[in-house]
Amino acid sequence: MDISIILAAGEGTRMKSNRPKVLHNICGRPILKYVIEASKNAHIDESYVIVGHGGDEVREEFKDSDIVFITQPIGEEYPYGTGYAVMQAIDYIQDDSNVVILYGDTPLIRANTIQNLMEYHKENKYDGTVLTANLEDPTGYGRIVRDEKGHIQEIVEHKDATYEELKINEINSGIYCFNGKLLKYAIGKIDKNNAQGEYYVTDVIRILKEEGYSVGAYTIEEETEIYGVNSRAQLAYCEKIMRKRINKKHMMEGVTLINPENTYIEDGVIIGRDSIIYPGAILAGNTVIGEECIIGENCRIEDSRIGNKVEIYSSTITESSVDDECRIGPYAHLRPNSHLGKNIKIGNFVEVKNSTIGDNSKAGHLAYIGDADVGRDVNIGCGVVFVNYDGQTKFRSIVEDNAFIGSNANLVAPVLVKQWGYVAAGSTITEDVSEGCLSIARARQVNKEGWVEKKGYKRDK
Repeated sequence: MDISIILAAGEGTRMKSNRPKVLHNICGRPILKYVIEASKNAHIDESYVIVGHGGDEVREEFKDSDIVFITQPIGEEYPYGTGYAVMQAIDYIQDDSNVVILYGDTPLIRANTIQNLMEYHKENKYDGTVLTANLEDPTGYGRIVRDEKGHIQEIVEHKDATYEELKINEINSGIYCFNGKLLKYAIGKIDKNNAQGEYYVTDVIRILKEEGYSVGAYTIEEETEIYGVNSRAQLAYCEKIMRKRINKKHMMEGVTLINPENTYIEDGVIIGRDSIIYPGAILAGNTVIGEECIIGENCRIEDSRIGNKVEIYSSTITESSVDDECRIGPYAHLRPNSHLGKNIKIGNFVEVKNSTIGDNSKAGHLAYIGDADVGRDVNIGCGVVFVNYDGQTKFRSIVEDNAFIGSNANLVAPVLVKQWGYVAAGSTITEDVSEGCLSIARARQVNKEGWVEKKGYKRDK
């Protein structure tokens, strides 16, 4: 049986945050989620997450997952360190299992790296295997000390390393694979005899070596995978790498990104082939973009579904759906629960909220469509407002197929405009408009000749 122990109990004091470090987001997902998914995708049978500070928040975030959470006691009377965290999972480790130890603040670790580590460990019949990397700047990491034959001799923590050991560039990633029985045996023998007075998992390697057990090292090629997040700067750095990965994946699948460095796509977003994404676009949450779409500059689309051959320019769409061949923007806003049919035009400065709009309808500019059901082939003129709120309650309006709403009209809900109903420009409609009817609800124009002279106003000749 293969299991993983994910250490996520750290305080994260350098983050300067009230939130647990592992719940900070990278490309729209908590840091810890990436580690959990990498573990699952590596075909790990069971995953155990060790939580401490902010543990209740972490549990709540992942309440719908099948992860087993184990709470690490915290306080001045309890010891600290990675070894102490692993001790909390001892009762879950079977003797014949292979145990991978991961960290909840290393979101860049890949599933295939975990899988390769485990396969290397099994194929070479090691009792313990360390995942290592060669870094130009190894500051802060434990150093891998090898003997004259190249075998691992020991791992020395940065704070405990000598001047010569600090020159070593091969570092301990903190990720290991152990034989379950020997891990339980060795973890029970570690002590706090070090500069920090903490229990280190690295001492398990030392104990296994001293007692003649076999210890190997699997070195990764892409060292960024083991980068951890301990500060806001490191969070931004890891986000940059993750964003690059995500964007590359989409391009490999047939999506054109005009400027990948200036395009933000969150993990989990789906984009169809031959779609083009322009600079400044933000695609977030559970968003799905169809094929052959154009997502123009500075668009934000969140938790929305976009059909095929849709063009969107400089607009915001949230929790809504857009069917095929629509054209939106620039500067349009689809607020939550807006649903557009096929071949719809939503133009400049048009806002839609909690409304459905049927196929082939259009609202060219400067309109507000709120709490409405608009049919097919409807024209909504410039400056039209669906007046949906009386200060206490919101009401819905219905505009049926082939209706025409003239410019600068107000539809005061609840109101019904039946099919082929026409509303004259400048009208304020408070009563239903019957089928095929022209409704005019405005004062008759009156021109008062000579009014300026009668008022005594002077005019320049």
